[in-house]
Amino acid sequence: MEQNILVFILIGFIAQMIDGALGMAYGVSSNAFLLTIGVSPAIASASVHSAEVFTTATSGLSHFLFGNVDRKLFLKLVIPGVLGGILGAYVLVLGEEARFIKPLVATYLLVVGVTILWQAFRRPREREVRRFLIPLGAIGGFLDAIGGGGWGPMVTSTIIALGHNPRRTVGSVNATEFFVTFAEAVTFILSIPALISTHWRIIVGLLIGGVIAAPLAAFVCKKLPTRVLMALVGVLIIILSIRTIYLSLA
Repeated sequence: MEQNILVFILIGFIAQMIDGALGMAYGVSSNAFLLTIGVSPAIASASVHSAEVFTTATSGLSHFLFGNVDRKLFLKLVIPGVLGGILGAYVLVLGEEARFIKPLVATYLLVVGVTILWQAFRRPREREVRRFLIPLGAIGGFLDAIGGGGWGPMVTSTIIALGHNPRRTVGSVNATEFFVTFAEAVTFILSIPALISTHWRIIVGLLIGGVIAAPLAAFVCKKLPTRVLMALVGVLIIILSIRTIYLSLA
């Protein structure tokens, strides 16, 4: 890879601004860019998650400092997310990725996105979400690893659609993402020994851009009104889902 590292810094910055403010899409957007320039799915996902170890640490800490984290929600998601991520990384490296998974997940997320957008224009009626979090975390971690991203779109959108406070959902999911990403990155590095030495420009570029953007994105999340945040999450999920369905069926 001979691309200028500044390109990857810009991509990392933009992706982390979206992810930190809305709770999703760092991996999806970064991975999509890498795939378009010819990087293999396993290397793309491995590079993104290696960089995300640092960006998610910065983002998670920022959300803790701004008071965006629901500790109970965080504890429910973190362990199943880690285990699902490790399994997904092994599946991808072994070349056993099931291509039919992406359009199915995208269709599910499209429905969730429409639900969130609809709720954004209703009278707010928040409630704590405690059920289904363990399987949701496991599935989210698995799909995140094999798809190069997806922890935020799967977990954040589902919990918000169930009625949980959007700001605290975004903060909690971002905080747990560090642990999920770390587990996936270690699995990728152990499985692909030459990853860092061969593709360091991608990893370092995404890392620098993401770390710069993370505190600013957490501040934006804190300041955005609930309905605006829900509407943005809903629109983003709908766009990403339609794109994934189209590319999968094309």
